[in-house]
Amino acid sequence: MKKVLALVIAGMIGFGAPAAFAADAAVKTVAAIHQEKTELSGKAVQVSGKVVKVNNGIMGRNFVHVRDGSGDQATNNLIVTSKDTAAVGDEVVVTGNVKLDRDFGSGYMYPLLVEDATIAKK
Repeated sequence: MKKVLALVIAGMIGFGAPAAFAADAAVKTVAAIHQEKTELSGKAVQVSGKVVKVNNGIMGRNFVHVRDGSGDQATNNLIVTSKDTAAVGDEVVVTGNVKLDRDFGSGYMYPLLVEDATIAKK
């Protein structure tokens, strides 16, 4: 009985969900996510890079900026929203869903975000 209860509880809290999510995510560069944003909208992506800016606790989420050395001035930065956070300088792997034209109100409009992401240090 205890074993069954443990399995039910594990299932209820999403035990194993991030691994399944990561397996379904398309591995991309920051520049590729910008270039393919229309096709990737609503889909899971995974990107590795370095954290260059962090704003925690804004509207119930953390905003983390990631760069991987790809792209130009307009396409070299990816903004990620997450319950997870990281420090500037951390090398991370981000997995989340591409969202376009996200309007939070009060002038906070983002043409491209990776939302509901997991952020894991390398």
